Amino acid sequence: MLSFKLDEEFIRHYAHVKPDFGFNGLGQLTFYRTYSRLKENGKNEEWYETVRRVVEGAYSIQKEYILNNELGWSNRKAQKSAQEMYDRIFTMKFLPPGRMLWALGTPIIHERKIGQALFNCAFVSTEKLGHSISESIKPFTFMMDMSMVGVGVGFDVEGAGKLEINMPDEQSTEVFCIPDTREGWVASLEKLLYSYFAKGHGFQHTTKIEFDYTKVRKAGLPIKGFGGISSGPEPLVRLHDQLTVLLNRLDGRNITVTAIADIMNLIGQCVVAGNVRRTAQIALGNADNPEYRRLKDYYWNPDTQSYEGSQAERAMWGWASNNSVCVDNNTDFTKLAQQTAVNGEPGYIFMDNIKAYSRLSDPADYKDLKAKGTNPCGEQSLESYELCCLIETFPSRAESLDDFMRTLKFAYLLGKTATLVNTTWHESNRVQKRNRRIGTSVSGVTNFLSKHSLNTFRIWLESGYKEIQRWDDIYSAWLCVPKSIKTTSVKPSGTVSLLAGVNPGCHFPEQEYFIRRVRIAKTSNLLPLIKKAGFPVEPDVVDSSSMVIEFPVHAEGRTLKEVGIWEQVALSVFLQKYWSDNQVSCTVTFKPHETDQIAIILDYFKYELKSISFLPKLELGVYAQMPYEAVSRAKFDDMISRITTIDFTTFAEDAVAEKFCNNDTCVI
Repeated sequence: MLSFKLDEEFIRHYAHVKPDFGFNGLGQLTFYRTYSRLKENGKNEEWYETVRRVVEGAYSIQKEYILNNELGWSNRKAQKSAQEMYDRIFTMKFLPPGRMLWALGTPIIHERKIGQALFNCAFVSTEKLGHSISESIKPFTFMMDMSMVGVGVGFDVEGAGKLEINMPDEQSTEVFCIPDTREGWVASLEKLLYSYFAKGHGFQHTTKIEFDYTKVRKAGLPIKGFGGISSGPEPLVRLHDQLTVLLNRLDGRNITVTAIADIMNLIGQCVVAGNVRRTAQIALGNADNPEYRRLKDYYWNPDTQSYEGSQAERAMWGWASNNSVCVDNNTDFTKLAQQTAVNGEPGYIFMDNIKAYSRLSDPADYKDLKAKGTNPCGEQSLESYELCCLIETFPSRAESLDDFMRTLKFAYLLGKTATLVNTTWHESNRVQKRNRRIGTSVSGVTNFLSKHSLNTFRIWLESGYKEIQRWDDIYSAWLCVPKSIKTTSVKPSGTVSLLAGVNPGCHFPEQEYFIRRVRIAKTSNLLPLIKKAGFPVEPDVVDSSSMVIEFPVHAEGRTLKEVGIWEQVALSVFLQKYWSDNQVSCTVTFKPHETDQIAIILDYFKYELKSISFLPKLELGVYAQMPYEAVSRAKFDDMISRITTIDFTTFAEDAVAEKFCNNDTCVI
């Protein structure tokens, strides 16, 4: 039961207001498919009800924190503040992250106290492998636990060579009956890893673990709380079998760079197959480490250091992480850029700049000396076991600079509120309570620039950054907590920007008129409603259990046809300078003739970047049913003329929340 409630008369007004979803029905479909929870009466939440749940959940967290610490709570002030936050979310001047839209105001947060379900992403370092049996296992169980609640996780491979792997004793076995819970799946991983890691920590005897899967719910049954349908135990069985084969190969040897990445990737593969649907990983390694740079060369055998006895089966799970290299001002980018030009990897993380600077327009402050890496899309610097919460604001939807400043107050406050919850990990709670890191993001950047000058945007960004710092002074004092170590970022966005109908993050649209394809389960109750409204629907050529829906979209502003590689990087640098004290997530799309510019750009901008990635531009028709397909204005108009508003009044189906980093380049 939530302790804070919005005034009923206030809510009744919004029950009859039509939300301004974007992209000709795509934003509305995204809401119902992804964030609208099934209510007790068997009907789905409407937008006004989802916003109510989120706002009441946020102010309940504030109220309980204030009352528990006897700091003095004013219902009158809270009601006034909550109503303004509600209106600014309802009208999509800013939006919570998908994790909050799904979990805030539900028993997941307010009864089960799984606070990590509110956070987009996390990072964990493997540097302490070998310190103790606990420190050796925790990075991997953290990855699995966080991934299973939808948190994307970055990791490094610094533990390579620090832990000896030994097969468990065959003469004694222990049977572990896996409970049908998230905790049970994580415990099974812990027990398996313990049996291989223990001898490396001086234990003389280890027991071989055998698993009993009978309690794991069968495939096809609903998953309460986090939504979706159970996959059954098969993904977990496969994880255990694959890990056993991998670790047996290392018997008597130290863990390698490849093995660390493989264990993490196998966990990601298991979670996705286990119906959390999407998660995200980023691997970070040294740019000078040849083994790390060959992680996605699946015909290279790291054991033999040759192409003899290749391990091509690693391609089955190697896709699970985006691999980036940590670079500095002395890095030679020539060979790295040649590798990036092939498939977009590696990405680039400038850890020296991350540790020294907040915004790049300000002097070095060294606030982030303890940072160890980033989240999967690169917009948040993070310490090991730290999480982050990213709130999206949309300058292009603001009525004025003053209106944008007011929106920032409530966007900031929602992010700060998330830092008050506890996770189920002591390590995370310690760093969370110390840093209070949040990421107030700007999205739809190119929408704004299609109507305003770059100088106007600079004024908005600099004014907005100062405004957030002002509110951080005020609210940190009110809550009696530390000021946030960092407060702003630019996330890549995804489904959240679809709700508002803006271009994601700081990215330019592919085309002015295009078809945006969305995949949906054949069994979904949404399909008949979509077909009735006239949207083209066809079977998925890859996944026989899915259908593909086509939405006609008109994007504002200049497109990637007109914008080159240098301008995209320059916009990222601009945002890193005037807005983001964390990072800017920017995936730069490059054309074939621009590949020789990547190394030059990295060298030129290495003093002004914290993270950057590149992706080759795919030509149309490279594969069937691409997410985006350019169309003519005439084709767009014809499609629009054939569709009507989707009638969701009869829809009844629990949403399956998208998990964390849901743009087109860093999802699993």
